[in-house]
Amino acid sequence: MSLIDNFINECDIALKTLSYKKSGTGRSYPGKKGTETLSKKEKSLSAQLMRVNLAGEVAAQALYRGQAMVCRDPQIKEHLIQAGEEETDHLIWCQKRLEDLNGRPSIFNPIWYAGSFTIGAIFGSFGEKTSLGFVEETEKQVVKHLEKHLDQVSENDIETIGILKTMRADEDEHAKEASASGGESLPTPTKKIMSFTAKVMTSSSSYI
Repeated sequence: MSLIDNFINECDIALKTLSYKKSGTGRSYPGKKGTETLSKKEKSLSAQLMRVNLAGEVAAQALYRGQAMVCRDPQIKEHLIQAGEEETDHLIWCQKRLEDLNGRPSIFNPIWYAGSFTIGAIFGSFGEKTSLGFVEETEKQVVKHLEKHLDQVSENDIETIGILKTMRADEDEHAKEASASGGESLPTPTKKIMSFTAKVMTSSSSYI
């Protein structure tokens, strides 16, 4: 496609992502019903956690799109796009769960998308090995983040737990795939910066 076609295509994908209308792979919803057993406090906590996870999935969409846009290796480019499509399932599930809990998405999501797309394109421009290493480290950090949420969420909220566990398994698999595809480990300072950036996003998205 031409530069203009690519730009229009990316804008279309961004709008679908931020309006939560992007199609996923069609996998079945992993959450088992259990909302009716939750107290007001438990629902509030779950909504807060899912708002953060939804923001994370918006960022994930943008990261993969940014990396894929500048990727020169057709096989790795296809891998990045496919991984992004699988992440779309997470986006759909988080949005559905948030709606069920009467929660609302973070108003910062458009900012997270724009920033993450830029970061993805920057790391992608450093070469395929660095790009895949960035994917691996990102997914490892997301796995740790999801494990913290699993420790926080009420044991009565089996629906949210089901979603988080499925997401954790997917993210772990994406990290392993990136490593197996030739990803190089990133420098420690870069990992720390990534962790700090993620904390800014999650803390900001918790309430706003």
